[in-house]
Amino acid sequence: MTDFTQELEDRLCRYVSIDTQSDETSPSSPSTACQFDLLRLLVEELTAMGAADVRLTDYGAVLATIPATAPGAFPVMGWLAHVDTAPAYAASGVKPVVHRRYDGGEIRFADAPDLVLSPAQSPYLAQRVGDDIVTASGTTLLGADDKAGVAIIMTAARHLLANPSIPHGPIRIAFTPDEEVGRGVHPMLPADLAVDFAYTLDGAERGEIVYETFSADGAVVKVTGVSIHPGQAKGKLVNALNLAARIAETLPHDRLTPETTDGREGFIHLYAMSGTAAAAELKFILRDFEVDGLADQAALLRKVCSDIQKAEPRATIDCHIAPQYRNMRYWLEKDMTPVDLARAACRKVGLEPFSIPIRGGTDGSRLTEQGVPTPNIFTGMAMIHGPLEWVSLQDMAAAVQVCLNLAQMEVPGK
Repeated sequence: MTDFTQELEDRLCRYVSIDTQSDETSPSSPSTACQFDLLRLLVEELTAMGAADVRLTDYGAVLATIPATAPGAFPVMGWLAHVDTAPAYAASGVKPVVHRRYDGGEIRFADAPDLVLSPAQSPYLAQRVGDDIVTASGTTLLGADDKAGVAIIMTAARHLLANPSIPHGPIRIAFTPDEEVGRGVHPMLPADLAVDFAYTLDGAERGEIVYETFSADGAVVKVTGVSIHPGQAKGKLVNALNLAARIAETLPHDRLTPETTDGREGFIHLYAMSGTAAAAELKFILRDFEVDGLADQAALLRKVCSDIQKAEPRATIDCHIAPQYRNMRYWLEKDMTPVDLARAACRKVGLEPFSIPIRGGTDGSRLTEQGVPTPNIFTGMAMIHGPLEWVSLQDMAAAVQVCLNLAQMEVPGK
């Protein structure tokens, strides 16, 4: 079996060093110009390795094809990863650090001496003793979410293109922007991909094959108060910030928040609040595995806003809720072929696959809803979106082997 760890290390360290943080407030696609730095590099690398149909779309996705090398009942398969990193934490100036042959103890960070990563915080780390662990230097996230997926796909693509004797069907590659801000799947992407089904490389622990995700809505609550000079405010001022705080405090804190839920429990998460005494804005994400639970959360948020509006009729409180993505299980459970193939590809590597509902979503959620069945495959990333983020190079290498096995699988009737 080919050892891909050095290539993966080189690619991951190169990719995470490029700032690609997305921005939900930007209307452009990609939402930040810096994402083009990695997107254009990927175009260059794909072209150099001999991929076909390489292009950067108007909406900021890189597309390419690995041509088929043999006749047979091969599906047209897609492999996807997103290039952007989360806006939730510092992501500029990432300095990757490789901790070779992890010994099971604490991992310290050069640029943050008080920061500690240990199996107590990340239990999966205890299972990776002996692996080469990659982290950032302590002041930024790493960006393995999802540059680990990018590196895995690029490594698998390079191997297939360099070894045309490996029999496989056509494989379509897509690297998308703005997944972290919910805009990774442009309306044109499903048709541009033109695949029977696809896989996102955006998962966690080794062997994980995901076909069930959260369903998700986003909510924006705008509070307009009555502004007046505070020296003349008695009986006249309606402070929008106080009303915004009341909304936040009225929502339940002992349940229905990310920090009080796990497993199949959903939540309402207030992740941003801004404004002045005159006008304030609150941003929420609503999450549940079932659409009925999501509807209940929306109804609760609307009721809280309505009750506070009634208590202060001089203010205006507008609650706008918009769909983001839906649980991919609703579609995949009707035809589990892509999931079954991924499980078989894992077993060929010697891994026993497992599937758990993940408390998040991927581009695969949107693609599946739009008619492209797209389960999610592991990369090894953990503790994402913060300074303790880490990934195992050996997990990434296992994911490469899974992709190579998938490429060679035929589907009767195709």
